[in-house]
Amino acid sequence: MSEDAFNMSIRKFLKEVGITSQRKIEDTVREGGIGGKKLKVRMTLTAEGTGLNHVVDGEIELP
Repeated sequence: MSEDAFNMSIRKFLKEVGITSQRKIEDTVREGGIGGKKLKVRMTLTAEGTGLNHVVDGEIELP
């Protein structure tokens, strides 16, 4: 596989993650029941058959 194809494959995956994650967060907020001004979130990236375990924590300000 070429570097360009590898890069495009990663970008395609990350785009899907970003789009679907945003929808899920929006749906959760719309359903309500979330108290406070911020939503604490965590994204964990793993890859089957590897030791990859990357965690990103963050906060999303609520409307």
